[in-house]
Amino acid sequence: MTFGPILFAMIQRVVLAGAGQASAQCIETLRKKGFQGQIDLVGDEPHLPYQRPPLSKKYLAGELGLDRLTLRHQAFFDEHRVGLHLGRKVSGIDRGNRTATLDDGRVLSYDALVLATGSVARQLPLPGAELAGVHYLKDIADADRLRSEIEPGRRAVIIGGGYIGLEAAATLRHLGMEVTVLEMADRVMARVVAEPISRYYEAEHAGHGVRLLLRAAVQSLQGDANGRVCAVNTAAGRIEASIVIIGIGVLANEALARSAGLACDNGILVDTRCRTEDPHIYAIGDCSNHPSLRYGRRVRLESVDNAFEQGTTAALNILGGDHQHDRVPWFWSDQYHHKLLIVGLSQGHDRVVLRGDPSKNSFSCCYLKEDGELLAIDTVNQAKDQMAARKLIAARVKLDATKAADGSIALKDCVLSA
Repeated sequence: MTFGPILFAMIQRVVLAGAGQASAQCIETLRKKGFQGQIDLVGDEPHLPYQRPPLSKKYLAGELGLDRLTLRHQAFFDEHRVGLHLGRKVSGIDRGNRTATLDDGRVLSYDALVLATGSVARQLPLPGAELAGVHYLKDIADADRLRSEIEPGRRAVIIGGGYIGLEAAATLRHLGMEVTVLEMADRVMARVVAEPISRYYEAEHAGHGVRLLLRAAVQSLQGDANGRVCAVNTAAGRIEASIVIIGIGVLANEALARSAGLACDNGILVDTRCRTEDPHIYAIGDCSNHPSLRYGRRVRLESVDNAFEQGTTAALNILGGDHQHDRVPWFWSDQYHHKLLIVGLSQGHDRVVLRGDPSKNSFSCCYLKEDGELLAIDTVNQAKDQMAARKLIAARVKLDATKAADGSIALKDCVLSA
């Protein structure tokens, strides 16, 4: 695939489609680096850009208001002279004339267009998924609808034992609901963490009263006479439910890019500079699929850090720079009082080394290749390991597995001599 050359011509008009973390960072970088031209931000929600991670945690629990969820307040956009088009979508792109048409008919001209369209919740393809009381948790409106139905003692069934499902489970238990989590795999978070991490969190949720059913085959959702969900039917039987939350992952929101003829494959394909095949169009954040220099393959990352870094990278390149997005990714999840941090990508590892004692609520799992190269690490309440791992993974160091298994030895002191 051939990507267009960097634009050295003077850029006067930048349009951003999508009003999330990536766009907010792109705008801030453009202005900080002296861009004086026109910036238009289009977002399909009526809200200014806001943080999404708290939606399943403190915002859902009512402990964090919308004002604290917002990334940048109105004064920021006024000061930075940003044209806001909130509650609107870019419905079409004319690449030849370099215009973006909004769903209200307005046409915005651009010299650089940044696609930051994010992701969409994967829908449950089963009978009953359309019933009242069935929720997804992707945006503020989703969280508000769910929060309006939370009552102590009511029964919540969560389909999916990934980040969102488990974070929501912890929040609902905190709010006094009866919670059942259904996970089709043989352990929670199986796609993203090592088995010791999964087992630790399974025990934590069970200890807080969550009923966790693994290898659960969901067949349908059952409604009552009023069209409201009342149960989830599984291969093992019926589970009563007052509400159901679907947390089975997300898909890249690439429909707009596809309609414009841009190449997509599990996201909008970009190069290391966040450029699509059209030199006037960039893609950043959850919707973009980019080459990872560290891991030698294409990846699509769903993380705040990736959105932040790609927003910066795109802005610098729009202004004529030559900056590559090359950073070891990291992710986090807060469940109860435990901080899970994942650094790096573990695919292709040959062994997992447990470091520390899970019974002491602070431990790590190192993912090593056969030669000892550290690919990634999962940490639970272990800040020193995850901070050290960021540098070690980027440097492609090799670890002595025996030393790495000894939590009393600093991770940096486990590096094999060259």
